[in-house]
Amino acid sequence: MDKMVLGKTIGQWVEEYPIIDNLMSCKPVFWANKNLDSADKVLPELSLTLEDMVDAEKRLQRFAPLISVLFPETADKGGLIESELVRIENMKNSIQKIYRQDFQGELMLKCDNYLPVAGSIKARGGIYEVLKHAEDLAVKHGLIRIDDDYSRLGSPEFKEFFGKFSLAVGSTGNLGLSIGIMGSALGFNVTVHMSADAKEWKKSLLRGRGVNVIEYSSDYSKAVEEGRRQSQQDPNSYFVDDEHSKSLFLGYSAAAFRLKKQLDALGTKVDESHPLFVYVPCGVGGAPGGICFGLKHVFGDNVHVFFAEPTHSPCMLLGLATGENEKLSVQDFGIDNITDADGLAVGRPSGFVGNMVGRLISGIYTVEDNELYKLLAMMKDEENIKIEPSATPGLLGPLQAEAYINANLPEVSMKNATHIAWATGGLFVPEDMMQEFYKRGKKQLGEL
Repeated sequence: MDKMVLGKTIGQWVEEYPIIDNLMSCKPVFWANKNLDSADKVLPELSLTLEDMVDAEKRLQRFAPLISVLFPETADKGGLIESELVRIENMKNSIQKIYRQDFQGELMLKCDNYLPVAGSIKARGGIYEVLKHAEDLAVKHGLIRIDDDYSRLGSPEFKEFFGKFSLAVGSTGNLGLSIGIMGSALGFNVTVHMSADAKEWKKSLLRGRGVNVIEYSSDYSKAVEEGRRQSQQDPNSYFVDDEHSKSLFLGYSAAAFRLKKQLDALGTKVDESHPLFVYVPCGVGGAPGGICFGLKHVFGDNVHVFFAEPTHSPCMLLGLATGENEKLSVQDFGIDNITDADGLAVGRPSGFVGNMVGRLISGIYTVEDNELYKLLAMMKDEENIKIEPSATPGLLGPLQAEAYINANLPEVSMKNATHIAWATGGLFVPEDMMQEFYKRGKKQLGEL
C-alpha cells in the first residue's frame, strides 16, 4: 500500500509536484520560486521590519566594546564580528573550465568561513541571540542601562550573575559552537544537544570551553526537540530555537547593512542594470532566511537570493515547493537526510523562515556531496581559501541560476552582474581533517 503523508499517497504528491520524484531519487534539481513577489509588496506584510533590523545592528554596536575584550581577534574591527568580501576571479575561471559552462558577471566570496569567534555564519545569529538575552537579563535586574559601557558585562560580577542562568540549543554543530563559545565566555551554563551527524571535533571544542554536550543517535530534529523539552523544565533556562527564533533571524539579517558597505567600498553598483545574485547554503533555514530578509530590505528587487541544499537533505525546497513548510520532512518521502554537509543535514525546515521568505527567495537548488569536495579543493588551489564542505554549494549558484536569469532578466546585460557565494564555515576545522577533505576533492577532480 502506498504510504500516506498528510492525507495523500506518495504517488499523489508526485503527481501534484513532479519535482518530488527527482528529490526522492536524490538527483540535483533547480526549483524556481513561482510565488516570488516584489519586495515592496511582501516586506510590509511580514511580522519583522526594517526597524527591527536597525535595532539588531545597534545592539551589536553596543556590545562591540565587550566583544573586543572577550575576543581580541575582533579588536581590529572594533569588536564587530564581520568577514571580508573578496573577488575570486581564479575560482570563476576554474568553475567554468571544470563544469564546462560559462557565466557572465563578477564572482565574489562572502568569507563567513573566517568569521571570528565561532568560525561560521552561525556566529551572526547565535552570538546575537546570546547577547540580546544577556542584555535583557541585565536590564531587567537593574544591573545595566542601554547607554552604559557594555564592556562591564565581562566583569567577574556579571559572570557570577550570568552563572545563575542556563542556555540550551539543539545543533548539528556550528550553531552550537556560536552559542557555546559566546555563552560560556559570559558565564552562562550552556548545554548543546548535538545530532548524530555533528563532528567529534566540534563536540571536543565545546567541552574544552566548559560546555555540556549531550549526544543523540538520531538527527537534528530530535536534538532540537529534546533540548527544547529539557530547557522548558528549568525556569532559569533559555532555549535558542533555530526553527522559530526571531532574534537569530534578525542577527543574520544585519549582515545586509554591512554587505552594502563592502560593495560600496569595492565600487560595485547594485541597481536594475547591475543585478546582485546571492547564493547561501541552507539547513533549517535560519541563516539564509535572515540574510535574504535583510538583503531584500537593503537592495529590494535588485537582489536575487538562492538557497543551496544537499541532494539528501532538500528540506526547504520540499517545504516551499509544496507550500507545507515544516509539516513535511524529507524522511516522509524516503529521503535519508544523510550528507557529508553536516551543517545542512536537516530533514524538516523552519516554518517561521518559510513563511518569512517564501515570497522573497528566487529559487533553491540541490548539490551532490561529491561536488562539495570538488569545490573545496578548487577553492584551495585557486584562491588559497579554506572552507568546509557544507560551505561550498553557493559556488555553483551562477551555473544553477542560468535558466532563471534567462527567464526573468532577458533585457539585462549580465556582464554587469555580481554573484556572491556565501561561504558559511570552515575556520575551526582541524588541519588533518581539512587535508582529507582536500584529497577527496582532488580524487573527484581526477587529479589524484
